[in-house]
Amino acid sequence: MKKKRPARLKRRLVKSYLTSTISITLVLFLVGMLSLLILNAERLSDYVREHVGFTLVLNDDVREAEILRLQKILSATSYVKATKYVDKEEAAEQLTQELGEDFVGFLGFNPLFSSVDVKLHAAYMQQDSLSILENNFLAYPQVKEVYYQRDLVRIINENVKRISFFLLVFSVLLLFIFSTLINNTIRIAIYSQRFIIHTMKLVGATRSFIRRPFILKNVFYGVLGALLANLSIVGLVFSYRQDFEGILDSQQLDTLAIVFLIVLGFGVLISWLSTYFSVNKYLRIRYDELFYT
Repeated sequence: MKKKRPARLKRRLVKSYLTSTISITLVLFLVGMLSLLILNAERLSDYVREHVGFTLVLNDDVREAEILRLQKILSATSYVKATKYVDKEEAAEQLTQELGEDFVGFLGFNPLFSSVDVKLHAAYMQQDSLSILENNFLAYPQVKEVYYQRDLVRIINENVKRISFFLLVFSVLLLFIFSTLINNTIRIAIYSQRFIIHTMKLVGATRSFIRRPFILKNVFYGVLGALLANLSIVGLVFSYRQDFEGILDSQQLDTLAIVFLIVLGFGVLISWLSTYFSVNKYLRIRYDELFYT
C-alpha cells in the first residue's frame, strides 16, 4: 500500500494539472477568437459595405467599345473598387432564375438594358458621398439611369455603429467572464495545496519564497495554455480561410501576431495575479480556518 500511495498521488496531481491546462487553453482560445473579431471588426463592416453598390443602366445603342472605355475610366477613379458588365442576355437569365419563369418568351422580347455594376470602396459608402457619385455617374453619356439601394445603405451604416457599440460592451463583459474562469481554475488548484502552504509558513519560509513556486508553475501553465490556444486559432483560420475570405485575411501576419501577444499576455497576467492573491489568502488565515475556507 505504501508504494501505491505516491503513484496514486502523482496521478492525481497530473490529472489536476492537465485539467487546469485544458481549462486555461479553452478560455484563452475564446479570448483569441474575441481579439480576432475585434481586430477585424472594421474589415467586416467594410466587407458588408463594399457588397452594396451602384447599377449603371446603359443606353440601348451603346457600343461594346464604349462600354469597355467606361469601365476603364471608372476603375481608374479612387472611389471605385470593381466593375462588372452585365449584358441584356445575362440580365434576362438572372431575372428568369429569380422569377422562376421565362418572361422573355412570354413577352416576345427582352425589355431589359445592359448595365455596369459598380462596387465602391467602403469609405465612400456614406449618404452624402453617394449623392455626389450618383450625379457623377449620370454625367457619363453612356449611362441612362443610376440605381442603388438608398434605404439599404442607410440601414447598414446605422447598424454598423450599433454593432460597434454592442461589440465593445460585449467584449468587456466576456473579458470579465474569461478572467473569472481562469481565476477560479487557479484558486481551486491552490485550495488543494493550502495545507502545504501552511506547513511552509510554519517552518519559517518567507511569503515571497512560498509564493514563488506557485506563481512560476501557474504562469507556466498560462504560457502553455496560450501556446495551445494560439495554435488552435491559427489552425482554424488557415483551415477555413476560403470561408472567411473578405472577413478574415490569413495573409495578415501582423494581425495574427497581435492576437498571439494578446492571448499570451492575458494568460500570463491573469495566471500571475490569480496565483498571487490566492496564495496570499492562505498565508493570512489560521490553521483551523483551513478546514472550512
